[in-house]
Amino acid sequence: MTKRSLRPAVLFVSSLLWYGCASTTDTPPVVETGVSLKLANYRKTVISALGYQLSFNIPEGKSEHIPASEVITFNLSKNDADLQIDFKEDSDHILEVVVNSTTIPVDHREEHIIVPKSVLRPGSNSIKITFVAGNLSLNRNDEYLYTLLVPDRARTVFPCFDQPNLKASYQLSLTMPGQWQALSNGPLANSVISGERKTFNFMPSDTISTYLFAFAAGKFQKVTRTVDGRTMRLFHRETDEEKISESIDTIFYLHGKALDFLEEYTAIPYPFKKFDFVAIPDFQYGGMEHVGAIQYRASSLFLDKTATQSRKIGRANLIAHETAHMWFGDLVTMDWFNDVWMKEVFANFMADKVSEVTFPDTGSDLKFLLAHYPAAYAVDRTPGANPVRQQLDNLKDAGSMYGAIIYHKAPIVMKQLEMLMGKQEFQRGLQQYLSEFAFSNATWTDLINILDQLTDEDLLAWNKVWVEEPFRPVFSYDMKTNEGLITALTISQKEEKTNTPSSSDKVWSQYFKVGLSYSDSLIQVPALNYRAVADVSQATGRPKPNYIVFNTSGEGYGVFPIDSAMLPYIGTWNDPVARASAYINNYENMLNGDGITPTELLALNTALLSQETEELSVRQLTSQLSATYWQFITPSNRKLISQSLESDVWTAMEQAPSASIKKMLFGTFQEIATSEKAIEKLYSIWKSEAPPKEVRLSEDDYTGLAATLSLLSHPKSVEIQQQQLTRINNGDRKKRWEFLLPALSSDTATRNTFFETLKLAENREKESWVSTAVSYLHHPERQHVSIGYLKESLELLSDIQATGDIFFPTAWLSATFGAYQSDEAASIVNTFLLAHPNYPMKLKGKILQATDDLKRASRLLKSQSNL
Repeated sequence: MTKRSLRPAVLFVSSLLWYGCASTTDTPPVVETGVSLKLANYRKTVISALGYQLSFNIPEGKSEHIPASEVITFNLSKNDADLQIDFKEDSDHILEVVVNSTTIPVDHREEHIIVPKSVLRPGSNSIKITFVAGNLSLNRNDEYLYTLLVPDRARTVFPCFDQPNLKASYQLSLTMPGQWQALSNGPLANSVISGERKTFNFMPSDTISTYLFAFAAGKFQKVTRTVDGRTMRLFHRETDEEKISESIDTIFYLHGKALDFLEEYTAIPYPFKKFDFVAIPDFQYGGMEHVGAIQYRASSLFLDKTATQSRKIGRANLIAHETAHMWFGDLVTMDWFNDVWMKEVFANFMADKVSEVTFPDTGSDLKFLLAHYPAAYAVDRTPGANPVRQQLDNLKDAGSMYGAIIYHKAPIVMKQLEMLMGKQEFQRGLQQYLSEFAFSNATWTDLINILDQLTDEDLLAWNKVWVEEPFRPVFSYDMKTNEGLITALTISQKEEKTNTPSSSDKVWSQYFKVGLSYSDSLIQVPALNYRAVADVSQATGRPKPNYIVFNTSGEGYGVFPIDSAMLPYIGTWNDPVARASAYINNYENMLNGDGITPTELLALNTALLSQETEELSVRQLTSQLSATYWQFITPSNRKLISQSLESDVWTAMEQAPSASIKKMLFGTFQEIATSEKAIEKLYSIWKSEAPPKEVRLSEDDYTGLAATLSLLSHPKSVEIQQQQLTRINNGDRKKRWEFLLPALSSDTATRNTFFETLKLAENREKESWVSTAVSYLHHPERQHVSIGYLKESLELLSDIQATGDIFFPTAWLSATFGAYQSDEAASIVNTFLLAHPNYPMKLKGKILQATDDLKRASRLLKSQSNL
């Protein structure tokens, strides 16, 4: 295929330059909060050879201050301006500042320590700061703590130049209680015991960005293994012997496989000094890619014999994702956080490739489709959708850039680019990119220029639509026939947001397949769609089909039309990708009020549960079934169909072909159970700890059952809650359950009081606990009370962004609004947005994303009649 628009390379480069990546300045910046782009650019021009020597003295009590000190060394190309060191803490946390052996008065303004140019010099400089460590990102618990500094939170713990393109080496010393263990980026050099205290001195780390600096310390168990000649260490607090025995070997094996694949794919050996990881109870994210000290959520790593295949695949993908970051993000780091998507897209993209090795029996195309498309659509269909590559003026706003677009749409975009270029050329381009920018920083422009030299395709036009703009296309078709034969089949696309025909420069160039159904087969023909109206040439001359299926290969991105004649036959198709693609497309059309109603989709998906054999696809069907039932079916209709739906799901569970699918369907039964009969069935299972045949339940599953019974107001809720507490053996999980109990209470006053406590940031520190608790408060059976929390929940959002980690605003909103369907709830959102016309755009986008289904439900219910 030839390039459809040729242009000089210099034009291509200039068209991609973004204000935040290519511009530099040597003009001294003003002092303002956060880390502005101008400040970052200035410091990058004058600072080099950066290093930190850090020392923290950690007391056993989590409420006590942590005394700390550091020495920052660097070269300064010129000292024509005062130097700003970032520290987002109160000024009284700064005890002394010594610059090149001269003690200076503490000048701390707008989150910066100001160092006068008069005490600096061209060439080498040394700044020693004695301070009290900031607590915001130290994540302190009774028996352990850990840092989590992405994207700009290093400055909340210690003074630093907190920007990704000032990489440095870190030499850390930790003094802590004698029974504690610790890990950090660098290898351990030595340890010194003094009474009941000990000090771990770590060797200098590799050269890394501030957000990748990390340490964890506490009462952890340490497991050391050698995998393919490489020593790895796992630190954990798990006490369940079954989970430990079932998981340890697999955890090390999966890391080894991921490393092997990435070394071969990138042609670069693992680039850092060591490879260790720590499993942290209720960690905020699935994982975080700190060099030499990866952090994981413990429950994502430690699985027992009851774990479904889906959870095992999820663990493998998570490990591969964080391992891929060692190359994509850690070795080569984005220059500025507007390109944060670059590290995430390749981590997910590579993880999908690694999973082809670790789970070869599960189709990679099916996994990719179900892992990314529904999540990407959930944001890209909303008026709050953001482009893959976003604008960023100040790092204090970088956290709001994270979300499903960079984690899920971006891998789809990369797969489209890989198909456009060809796998070998695409891989060659990535290898060149990693080699050229190793231990340094790069922009999207840097990468796309490398790739552009390896293809004849018009990457400029492709980039504009796929990367720089949000939203997705909606497809339609026209088929002409004559004497039983197809004479022309054309596919048109338009932007969903505007609902107008695409202009010539707004076309999602992409490849997918169209299925033509005949009595004995489903013939798939390719469709190359790079115009607003494109011809499916290979359909011409074929017999007129019984029906048409769009995107049978699952590669196309957008909303495809439904041929209603296909709906009864989806379960008969042999191709699992075609089936899964249809499931996704049916749901998207339902949300758009086109082609299938919520009631029809619920009935269809319920019937398909007994036909679908792929576990990942069953998970998609059950997810849609639960969402449709609670949000897109009227309460009166739910009452009419509840018992029959419960019966159908239970029957499907009993007939399911595998234990994993049986467990998944049992979970669905638990999610939709509302009848007295169903509730008593769940209670009997919980009380006797006797699950249905071949369904294996863990301690965590029984805790979930206890929560469900409480939400459904079982008469023995209090007794259930207290008995479940005695069943939980792990101390960390006991604390979690105790935290959740007020949100599960049947007493309205108790729940109201609990919600009030969440207004204080210190009560939101365990973010995964809070998200779960908030979802309990807003369960559909509790919304007659919790709707009163909605306005205040929105008002809290800006504080949640300021004090919480990067995913917490989205998690808070999703837990709050995820199951509402009423006009009253939608009105509360609209009123809030109207009352705040100058609300930060990125946060407003999060609200619009999280409440899009609520607004669709409000519209869909109006047109829904009783069954």
